[in-house]
Amino acid sequence: MISAALALGSNPVAVKYAVGDIEPLPFVALRFTLAGLAVLAVLRFLEPESVSLGRKDLLPMASLGIVGVGLNNVLFTFGVDLTSASNTALIYATPPLWGMVLGFVLGTERPRVRGILGVLLAMLGVGVIVYGGLGGGSLTGDLLVAGAAVCWGSYTAFSIILLRNYSPLAVAAYTMLIAGLAVSPFASFDLVRMEWGAVSVGAWAAAAYSAFVVAAFGFAAWQRGINRIGANRVLVYQYLITLTGVVCGVLLLTESLGANQLLGAAVIFCGVYLGRRQ
Repeated sequence: MISAALALGSNPVAVKYAVGDIEPLPFVALRFTLAGLAVLAVLRFLEPESVSLGRKDLLPMASLGIVGVGLNNVLFTFGVDLTSASNTALIYATPPLWGMVLGFVLGTERPRVRGILGVLLAMLGVGVIVYGGLGGGSLTGDLLVAGAAVCWGSYTAFSIILLRNYSPLAVAAYTMLIAGLAVSPFASFDLVRMEWGAVSVGAWAAAAYSAFVVAAFGFAAWQRGINRIGANRVLVYQYLITLTGVVCGVLLLTESLGANQLLGAAVIFCGVYLGRRQ
């Protein structure tokens, strides 16, 4: 889980580099199609009995892939392109709360005063960061990342259902491949018109890192963590993802942390701690 959190936390910087030369939709389509195929190949080698997908699970797996991975990363990629990596990392600390809200809606968790206060605090913290617009951020970019955080929370929460019948590798492989294929039709125009020869080596390296280290390894490891210790305990590692993202943004992109970002981060962390405290 630590290695998965470090990989996922470094992703905002990698995406920032990649979408400097590659259009967001082609980037998402290629990233998850390649990552899904890579994990599927590993799955076929290590767990050949897990490759087949039951007909009754097609719709749940497709829904999880399209929303939890596809829509999540379309919003995330466009958001990172518009705002700073640091803002992205801070706002992306909120998925534990959105997973809890989904639990309330589905009836798997009982609403408690502490949980409601945690959600409200986290929303306030995001509002402080969005309002400040520091570190090169933008309102639109921050709101897109906030939407992606909701999708990531749903990905972790709903994965539990599929992990009852499928291995972590299988869930990671199918959801990523479905996401990549689902985004491809929307990316087709940009795929054709882009000047691929003009894409720098650095952008290709960042895209490869995001596809194979962050997506292929990170998502598979995240699913394994959910399967082993449960969604609630896994979401605690979101703190490490956030810390890694902020540090990478400051060190690699020379981004600065302003008062609104620090205050917003403190409020978000208090909200997540309060809401998820067992």
